[in-house]
Amino acid sequence: MAVSPNYRSFVLDQLARVLPAVQSRAMFGGVGIYAGPLFFALIDNDALFFKVDDETRPQYLQRGMPPFRPFGDGGEVMAYHEVPADVLEDLDALAEWAQQAVAVARRAKGRRAGGRKKGA
Repeated sequence: MAVSPNYRSFVLDQLARVLPAVQSRAMFGGVGIYAGPLFFALIDNDALFFKVDDETRPQYLQRGMPPFRPFGDGGEVMAYHEVPADVLEDLDALAEWAQQAVAVARRAKGRRAGGRKKGA
């Protein structure tokens, strides 16, 4: 995972314009992006990826956007898809797509919290 400082700044500036409380953290050479406590996006190899689920994945597939594969083309597919460049550049579209990714992260967090046993 490599991220150029210019791309990182551009993405974070754009996201800060459409979402409150956006923060980033370095992770394995890439960048993890949070809206408050929710991990909803990442940057890898100067590409932005948003968290997806069965509800939101089709819009990425329709646009031909690939999933995030941390270990290369033959590796595991994670629940993140690349964001189209035109979406990243259009603040109205970015707001919609980013809010959907935050909602996916919120639903995923709720499922994890709901699946834990008391005292575990």
